[in-house]
Amino acid sequence: MKIDRIETFLVAPRWLFCRVATDEGLVGWGEPVVEGRAEVVRAAVDVLAEYLIGEDPLRIEHHWQIMTKGGFYRGGPILSSAVAGLDQALWDIAGQAYGAPVHALLGGPVRDRARVYAWVGGDEPGEIAEAVAEHVAAGMTAVKMNASGRLSPVPTVAEINAVVERLAAAREVLGDDRDVAIDLHGRSSLPAARMILPAVAPFSPLLVEEPLVPEQTHLLGDLVRCTSVPVATGERLYDRAGFLPALQAGVGVVQPDLSHAGGISEVRRIAALAETYGALFAPHCPLGPIALAASLQVAFATPNFLIQEQSMGIHYHRGSADLLDYVTDTAPLQIVDGHIARSDAPGLGITVDEQAVRRADAGGHAWRNPVWRHEDGSFAEW
Repeated sequence: MKIDRIETFLVAPRWLFCRVATDEGLVGWGEPVVEGRAEVVRAAVDVLAEYLIGEDPLRIEHHWQIMTKGGFYRGGPILSSAVAGLDQALWDIAGQAYGAPVHALLGGPVRDRARVYAWVGGDEPGEIAEAVAEHVAAGMTAVKMNASGRLSPVPTVAEINAVVERLAAAREVLGDDRDVAIDLHGRSSLPAARMILPAVAPFSPLLVEEPLVPEQTHLLGDLVRCTSVPVATGERLYDRAGFLPALQAGVGVVQPDLSHAGGISEVRRIAALAETYGALFAPHCPLGPIALAASLQVAFATPNFLIQEQSMGIHYHRGSADLLDYVTDTAPLQIVDGHIARSDAPGLGITVDEQAVRRADAGGHAWRNPVWRHEDGSFAEW
């Protein structure tokens, strides 16, 4: 069996899909994307396709090594994301070729269902209680929200109180048997994070995500030592080497993204590395159905899995396509009582609606993240 065609598709709201076809008729799908830079990743996929065309798709690890190390310059979000989507597609083909789900090829499942959480509140969070109540009524057991909008380098008392009040509102609706996570989105400086983490601790968040930008990973140890709240990071780290200093700093939860951090092949190794440090695994995935399906395959086979992000109804999709619009059968991704059940369908376990994808690609997209500024006109982290 040989790979004979690789295509990419820009699909709304902000995704890039890839289709890897073989001369024996098997087709695998992946999701190689950097949000806001999808067109650039598309070009990287085209370059990597020069190597993959004509190759045996079942030599996944060999191809991963060549794609990540075969060029003199390595790593970074664009290349790692291009590799990630192609890697997902190769695992999808392998599962179909062997008649098994990817989680079986990874050593077999360790759980029957994966817990997921829902997003509330948007980029500048508001109406928290109402949104949380809707998810509780739908059976969700966990939600996540941004802690704030833009933050001052040293937050005012009012800014800190606003973070606490939003968290308190969510906790009141959730009670003690459900969970809330907060995302600082790299918007906080080190002084701000030191102020916020102790302030939110009384409400027992499941985790506090990305309190610092990834360039400041070396400072995470200071934050871990100042709080009992699990510190999480990883959506902007792309390989094992990037996660090592975060784990050495004592983070409690790693959040690699299956569409950024080298795909299934590398993320399963990141999860294993985290396990040796006693850290839990919560894959980042505010993306499309292929990325979620790939994430779930790893989650089902990973002992230290905690919870899975998913993007149904997330604020990035409003007025555009949603997670289930590009699959022909939504059952494998249905959420019941806050969980997605394990499927034994081969490959990634979903069937992509190719016609819908091709129609969407005809329109394409040019999604860009907003650029924020402080009141004095200087740049603010989004």
